[in-house]
Amino acid sequence: MFGPYSALFRVDGSWQFSSAGFVARLPISMMGIGTVLLISQTTGRYALAGAVAGVIALSSGVFGPVSGRLMDRFGQARILRPFLLAYVVGVAGLIVAVRTEAPVWTWFLAAVVSGAVPQFGSLVRARWAAVLPAGAARQTAFAFESVVDEVVFVTGPPLVTFLAIGVSPAAGLMAAVVFALTGGLALAALRRTEPAPAPKDSVHPGFRAVMRPGLLVVSLTMLGAGAVFGSVEVTVIAYADELGAPAWAGAILAVYAGGSLLAGLAYGARQWRRELGRRFLLAAVIFGAAATMLLAVNSLPLLAVVMFVSGMSISPVLIGGTSLIDSLMPPGTLTEGLAWVSTGLILGVTVGAALSGPIIDAFGAQRAFVLPAMAGVSTGVIALAGSRWLVGRGSVMLAR
Repeated sequence: MFGPYSALFRVDGSWQFSSAGFVARLPISMMGIGTVLLISQTTGRYALAGAVAGVIALSSGVFGPVSGRLMDRFGQARILRPFLLAYVVGVAGLIVAVRTEAPVWTWFLAAVVSGAVPQFGSLVRARWAAVLPAGAARQTAFAFESVVDEVVFVTGPPLVTFLAIGVSPAAGLMAAVVFALTGGLALAALRRTEPAPAPKDSVHPGFRAVMRPGLLVVSLTMLGAGAVFGSVEVTVIAYADELGAPAWAGAILAVYAGGSLLAGLAYGARQWRRELGRRFLLAAVIFGAAATMLLAVNSLPLLAVVMFVSGMSISPVLIGGTSLIDSLMPPGTLTEGLAWVSTGLILGVTVGAALSGPIIDAFGAQRAFVLPAMAGVSTGVIALAGSRWLVGRGSVMLAR
C-alpha cells in the first residue's frame, strides 16, 4: 500500500512543501473551537461565541477563492505574505477585543479579517500538480493530502482545547497564529516548487470561465458533505451527553476520522480502471447511503460502528472531487478552483453546525441524526444531477 506514497517523496522538494502545508493547515481545525472557548470562558456567552466563530468560517469561505485567484495570477509567495499578515492582525485584534471587553461589533470586525487565512490545502495540492504529471501519481498525492487533512482535524481540536482550558483562554488562538505563520512563511520561501504564475501578458480567465458547471457541481457536492461533517460533530457530542457518557464523543469522532484516514490511504494506493468522473459519482452516492445509517443508531457502541463505516466513505469523495477539479479547470486557475471546493466544505460545515443546535434543542439528539442523513443524501443527489458535466472527465489512471 505504501509504495506509491514513498515514491511521491522522492520528488525533489516535495516533503518540504507538504510538511510546511501540514503545519500551516492546523489552524483550520483550531479557529472555530478556539474562538468559542475564548469568548465562552471570558464572557459565558455561548451564542455570541458561536456567532463570531461562524463569521470567521464564512469570511474564510469568501477570502479563499479571492486569494486563490491572486496566487494563480501573481504566484503564491507574493500573495501569501499579505494575507498572512491580515490573518495575524485579525486574530490578535479579536483576542484583544474580547479580553478588554471592547464593543461587540469590534469582535465581528476582527472575525471578518481573521478569515483571511489562506487555504493551505489548496496551495499544497497546486504544488503537487506543478511537480507531478497528470495521472495516478497526482491522484496519490491528492489522496495523501486528504489523509493529512484528517490528521489535522484529529489533532487540532484537542490541542486547542488543552491550551485554552489548561493555559489561557487565548492560548489556543495564539497557537493557531504561530502554526499559520511558521508553516505559511516556510511555504512562501520554497520557490522552486511554487506553481508558475500566469504570464504577464496573458488575460486571466473571468469569473464565468472559471466557475464552469463541473466546478459548480463539485463545490455544491462538497457543500452537502460539509453539512454532514458540521452537523454530525455537534449531534454526536449532544447524543453522548444525553446518554450520560460525554467522554464517548471524542473517541467516536476520532473513529469517524480514522475510518476516513484508512480509506484515503487505500484509495490513493490503488490502481483504478474506472474513469474519474464515474468514480466520484459512485463515491458521492455511497457517502449519502452511509450517512443514512445514522438513522438506525440507538446506542453509543452502535454509533461507533456506524461512524467508522460511514467515515470510510469520506475520503473517496474528497479525493475524487479535488482530482476532478484538476482536470476541469482552465490553465492557470487550479488554485482558485481548489479554493472554491474548500469554500463549499467550509460553508457546509458552518450551516450544518448552525442548524443542528436548534434541532437538538427541539427534538433531542437522536432525532437530530436526520440532519446529517438528509445532508448526505443531498450530496449524492447533487452529484447525480450534475453528472452530465462530470462523466468523461479525468483520465483512467492505470500507469504509475
